[in-house]
Amino acid sequence: MIKKTHAFTYKNKVLIERAIVKTPLKHERIFQNQGCFMYIKNSDATFHSSQEKLKIQSKEAILFQCDSFFIELLSESKEEEVEVIAIHLYPDILKEIYANELPNTIIEDSLNAKSKKIVDSQMISKFIESLDFYFENSTLVNDDLLELKIKELVLLLIQSNNIESVLELIKNLYTSRLTNFKDIITLHTYSNLGMEDLAQLCQMSLSTFKREFKKEFETTPLKYITQKRLKKAKNLLKNSEMTISEIAFETGYNDPQYFTRTFKKNSGTTPTLFRSQFK
Repeated sequence: MIKKTHAFTYKNKVLIERAIVKTPLKHERIFQNQGCFMYIKNSDATFHSSQEKLKIQSKEAILFQCDSFFIELLSESKEEEVEVIAIHLYPDILKEIYANELPNTIIEDSLNAKSKKIVDSQMISKFIESLDFYFENSTLVNDDLLELKIKELVLLLIQSNNIESVLELIKNLYTSRLTNFKDIITLHTYSNLGMEDLAQLCQMSLSTFKREFKKEFETTPLKYITQKRLKKAKNLLKNSEMTISEIAFETGYNDPQYFTRTFKKNSGTTPTLFRSQFK
């Protein structure tokens, strides 16, 4: 659940925003014609997009280009408050801010652009702390200050060990990405995403998604994904020391009891009894 948000706008567009949310949370956002820098303050998270699935630890950030995505925020204690900072990177605004400094390089064609995870960095942490001051004193914020904060972020990213050059970074943020339907399904078979979520990542309606899925895999999404997940679960039950709950999470089930019911319905026995056969 999102408890509250606070945003700064620039040229009538949200540029920097802070959200206080309660975990666990799975949140969907769609970014069109922009990139985003997202910083998770005090929770681990999983980032799902059409081409990627990334684990993000507390105080790490992710830099990604326009896409549909889902982010899962988890914590050891239920209903913990988590702070998320998002900085939106619009090509037209970057062109304006860097009027003469980055000519003709902000938008270029490039293949297979990937999101970039930025590991815990003292420079980035201090930058986020500086934003906290302005969120508490929002009357001080104007367009000039926001321009400076964007430039400061870009300069810090250049100096981090994760980014080779800001030109490559910005170029890759705004490339046209062609997504293969089958690749999306393969990437997220074991993610905790429902049919509607997968359809969104494929940029399809649910009915179109189901139709295309049957064409590609010659079965329904539910049958295919359940079969794949249970096959992996059986392998883990036979060959690992993971607990039943850990195996449930590893194969895309957030509820271990639901995992057990599904396993028994399709296999005729419980995960525990299945494992005991191989001891």
